[in-house]
Parts: sequence; C-alpha cells; structure tokens
Amino acid sequence: MTTYLFLKWAHIIAMAYWLGGEWGVFNASRPITNTDLSLEERKRHMETAYRIDILPRTGIILLLPLGLHMGALLNVQPLQGPWIVGMWILVAGWLSITYGAFFSRGTDRGVMLTKIDESFRYIVIPALLIFGIYSLIKGAPFTAPWYAAKAALYGVALIIGLLLRFIMRHWVMLFRQIAAGPNPEAEARLDKELAFGRGLAYIYWIVIATVAYFGVAKPMF
Repeated sequence: MTTYLFLKWAHIIAMAYWLGGEWGVFNASRPITNTDLSLEERKRHMETAYRIDILPRTGIILLLPLGLHMGALLNVQPLQGPWIVGMWILVAGWLSITYGAFFSRGTDRGVMLTKIDESFRYIVIPALLIFGIYSLIKGAPFTAPWYAAKAALYGVALIIGLLLRFIMRHWVMLFRQIAAGPNPEAEARLDKELAFGRGLAYIYWIVIATVAYFGVAKPMF
C-alpha cells in the first residue's frame, strides 16, 4: 500500500506538470509568429516555450510506467515482476534521450535525438490503443473497464502530443530560414502551424482531463 500511494502521488504530480506545462507552452508560443517583434525577441520566446515544455514531456513519459506499475499492484493488468523492472529501465533510457534532445535543442543533434524520442511513441501509441480498445470489448488483458478506457485515451493524447512535437521540431528549421533573411513563405508556414497547434491544444486538454477522470473516478460502466 505504501508503494501504491507513492506511485499515486507521483502520478498526480506528472499529470499536473503535463496539463499545466502544456498551458505554459501554449502561451509562450503566441509571440513567436509576431513579426512586429525582432527575430531575437521571438527566438527568446521560443526558448521559453522549450524550457517549459520539458516538464510536460517528462510527465507524459512517466505516466506510462507509473500507470502500469499501479495497474500491476491493483491486478488490473498482467505485466508483473521482471516486466515492471524492465519497463522502468526502458523508460529511464527514453527519458535520457528526451533530455539529451532538450540540452541539444536548436542543433542538428537535438533534432536527431528528438526524432528518436518520437520513435518510441510509434510503438507505445498502437499498443495502448489496441490493448485498451480490445480490453473494453473482451475484458482482457486489462481487466478493469476504467483502466482500459484510460489506456486508450492516453494513446489518443500521445497522438496529439506527437503532432505538437512535430510542430515544435519544425520551429528550429523555420527559424533558421527566417534568420538567413526575410522569408515570407517561412513566416506564413510558421503562423499556419502554430495556429493549427493551438487548435490541437484545446482538444489535448479535454483528453488529458478525461484521462484524469477515469483514473480518479474509476467508473465500471
């Protein structure tokens, strides 16, 4: 029970950083497309957005092992013992890549590490969606409906988060083009992508809030 309560506390903290951090990135990104500001000022706002974003990036990754570990303790998912240990080791490696990308942001190495970071999601997202939806229909391998629904919605949230990561990664490339000289096409693409990202952010918050609801209320349908 002590372990479960600690994991639950960490899960709440991770969720808070995820939800609150995304709001910070949302607001910090607004001046990035303001052409009335100098390029240096706009880059400063982009740097602020990146610094805030590392918290939700950390939170969203940690939610996976925390949720699976608590699920093992509640016996609502089948992975136990060595699987849980292996999962934490894998996530530690994932986080090291995420932070490597953060500390190398704005460079080619940072872009490369970001792509590797994103590649983990290409495995996690289908797994969450398949097992979550299948469990809602068949009652296994996730034996609690609320847990299955939460896993599937978490997969949906990761899809939205991945799209937002694509946008942020593209900032670096677009700003390089703008820094080379006046580039109306790059400015237009930057404005369009950030407008699309802000629209996604509203859906993102709704999905995150719904994931939190299933975790707290645990409805049995």
